[in-house]
Amino acid sequence: MTSTIVISRYTIDAIRTEARELVMSGTIGRNQPIYSLCQYIPAREWALVEQELEDYGYLLRDRMIDLLCSESWTSD
Repeated sequence: MTSTIVISRYTIDAIRTEARELVMSGTIGRNQPIYSLCQYIPAREWALVEQELEDYGYLLRDRMIDLLCSESWTSD
């Protein structure tokens, strides 16, 4: 089952939150490119997400872990 992310405003924080949820659920791997998010965002809205990522210096080929640089671990 594939779900689609619905974000009302594409801020970098909203994108990071959704990406973190997809990584935590195992839907997307930490080493996959950021471009993997496009599978979960409606195509007509992807340009807005892409622009926000670009504004913050992210490339679509960068890894998800780069976007989630502030991850916290619950247990070591």
